[in-house]
Order: sequence, then C-alpha cells, then structure tokens
Amino acid sequence: MAYHKPVLLHESIEGLNIKPKGIYVDLTFGGGGHSREVLNKLGKHGRLVAFDQDPQAKANVPDDQRIIFVGANFRYLRNFLRYHAIDQVNGIMADLGISSHQIDSPERGFSFSSDQALDMRMDLRGKKRASQVLNQYSQEDLERIFWQYGELNNAKAIARAVVHARGERELGTTGDLKEALMKFIPRSFPSKFLARVFQALRIEVNQEVDALGEMLLQTAGCMAPGGRLVVITYHSVEDRLVKNYMRSGNLEGIIHKDFYGRAETPWRVVNRSVIRPSRQEIETNKRARSAKLRIAEKK
Repeated sequence: MAYHKPVLLHESIEGLNIKPKGIYVDLTFGGGGHSREVLNKLGKHGRLVAFDQDPQAKANVPDDQRIIFVGANFRYLRNFLRYHAIDQVNGIMADLGISSHQIDSPERGFSFSSDQALDMRMDLRGKKRASQVLNQYSQEDLERIFWQYGELNNAKAIARAVVHARGERELGTTGDLKEALMKFIPRSFPSKFLARVFQALRIEVNQEVDALGEMLLQTAGCMAPGGRLVVITYHSVEDRLVKNYMRSGNLEGIIHKDFYGRAETPWRVVNRSVIRPSRQEIETNKRARSAKLRIAEKK
C-alpha cells in the first residue's frame, strides 16, 4: 500500500511557481509525493528542506543531495532554517492533516474502523496519547475540544458521556470510545460523526492548531519577496487560520491599514476563490474530498 497519495499535486506545485535555483520547504513530507515533484522542477543548484515529525517518514526520503530532511514539527521552521544557514526561501508548502499511512496503521489509533489503542500521536516521541485526554481531562475541557476541534453541536453531552463511561472503566481503545458514545452515533452516516470525534482528539493530542498558528506567523519572515506560501487544509478550524493569515498577516483576520488606507499585510492572495480537488481526483482518492488549497505571494 502506498504511504500517501498526494492531494492537489499539480495545483499545489504550480502554485509554488518554482524557480530552478530556488530554495523551497515542504513542511509535511509524509510519503514525499509533493517533495518529489518539487525536486523534479529544481535544477542542480536548487534546494529543498523537508519537515516531518513522524519518525517513520524518514524512510521515504529520496537519495538526493538537494534535500535536507528535518525530523521535527513545523512549528520550529525558523530555528531549523537558521541552523542550516538559510535566511530566506522562495516557497513554503504544507499539506495539513493526517497521512494515509497513519490512518492505515491500526496500531497508531487514528482510525475508528478497528479496535486499537487510543494513541493518535503523529510524533511517536510525544508523551500525550488520546487515552490520556479522554481519561484525565475535565468535562469542561473535553467539551471545549469536541466543540472547537470537532465542531460537534452536542459537545457538552458527548463530554458528559465520556466522563460517565470512564467512571466505570478506563477508556483504552477505539472500541471503548465508540461504545461510550453509542447513543450519539447516527444510523445514517455514522462515520461522519466518528470522524469529527476522532479529529477533535487528534488535534488536541498533537496540538495541531497551536503548531499551525506558530508556523504561519514565521513564514513571512522566512520568505523572499515574490515567494509563495501554499497550504492545503482539510477542516474549517485550520482553513480559517490559513485564510485569516493570508488576508491580513495575523491569525485573527484583522486587516490593519496605513495612513493612506492601504492594507498592511506581507501577502498578496493569489487565488481569491479556494481551489478544490476535481471530481475525478475525489473518485480516485476519497481522502481528497474535503481538501482546500490556498496560495499567497510575499510582497
């Protein structure tokens, strides 16, 4: 089975507007699909810095002198660019979310299709697991997670059910969680509800929203004028942050104006309308169906 089938591959690589001698960053290396396309367009003097916090991704790094692999979270973007003596880059891309490999590895606990330990760590060196969130967080914190990250309208009732269930026995597996939430799972489209629950837990375990915000705020300072920021999102929580940042230069989306009424932002939005996968791509890769691509250029 392939590690991961890259989503919006042509559109995202085209969005980077790659210069053969440029320096580019792939913040979510995964199976290396996007990175390989970047390398195909780079000349012999071009360079690519690839980030991935999942230690298993390192096995996919091609034998190419032009690539530097960084086994760390992309929230440390600026630090590692400085470490490698890189002041500015010509493009940064990120394919957010979870890889097919992680979903298809039952022992990682990302999928509700089999009964496995509630782990959900993208970085296997991390200490916090989904089981700890479910068994140790307060009811109020669980409600916040399910509401903010899962966008579940009945977050309060779900959190209450989790607390009740763990009072009888510890929730250790994906099956335990499904059993605890059985009365909330709709008969029609049960996977949609479970996907939101698991998404909320995964985001909390990996602190994805905080990491994304930290990374985005570093990109302008690392980017050369004319460089492109290309980001693929999969849910509204992260897409909102990306949209706000590209429009305003801050995560809140507040547009500050100068004395002449001109917006003070380091970016020019390239695609006013979000780019989505074609029907054909969704048919061949169902995990692409919720993807949204946004592109901005450094002024």
